[in-house]
Amino acid sequence: MLLDQIIQQIFPLPQDSREKLLQSFSECSFPKGYILMKTDKTEPFLYFIKKGIVRAYALQDDMEITFWFGKEGDPILSMRSYIEQKPGYENIELLEDCNLYKMNISDIQKLYREDIHIANWGRKIAETELIKTEERLISRQFKTATERYLQLQKEQSDILQRASLGHIASYLGITQVSLSRIRSEIR
Repeated sequence: MLLDQIIQQIFPLPQDSREKLLQSFSECSFPKGYILMKTDKTEPFLYFIKKGIVRAYALQDDMEITFWFGKEGDPILSMRSYIEQKPGYENIELLEDCNLYKMNISDIQKLYREDIHIANWGRKIAETELIKTEERLISRQFKTATERYLQLQKEQSDILQRASLGHIASYLGITQVSLSRIRSEIR
């Protein structure tokens, strides 16, 4: 996905603001399995996914608990590092070879101070991510595992093709055996 498309999809910007923002990003690539962000580290960059899929996970009792998937067009950031410049609590692993757009958080903060349109664009990113987080929390609390799987199938079906069953099961808060049972019941 092209950076200009990603930017405009988040919040349409006037041409001069969009140009300033576009010039602040660079492209980078990393291989499948690369850990882009690590727990307890302050992350200095904001990324957008040009091509590939990633997951966020945390360790609990030596188990990796997946709580987010990102794909083309999605931002990758540690909200804690982004907002408070403090170490984050998540690890971000690339599940495919990835091409990313990268920007230093200090550069984006400077643009927020200089350009109200870009500041509103940044606010929109935070608002959208907050809503997604709220929806995941509510889903975990009030939906059955089957309902969560069906929602994932409806809203992000490509994740089911691109992520491992172990990561999907972890994301849904169930075992792989339970995931296999749900999948066979749905067929």
